[in-house]
Amino acid sequence: MHFRRDSTIMLSMKIKLYHPLREISMKGPREAAYILKKLNLPREAYLVIWGEELVAEDAILPDEAEIEIRPVISGG
Repeated sequence: MHFRRDSTIMLSMKIKLYHPLREISMKGPREAAYILKKLNLPREAYLVIWGEELVAEDAILPDEAEIEIRPVISGG
């Protein structure tokens, strides 16, 4: 968490990325599509997951969200 000088708490969205595994934070609220764009990740190649739910591109994620961004994997 980040703190302002006036002691109020500034929240940041926690984002866990895979391949390679890493964690970052971003100020919210933000649309899922914006997050992918900001991270230079093509929307068609990644899934945004909040809790146990797949998130639509136009979903607005709040500051306190903890999300995962996973690559789409297909196999045969």
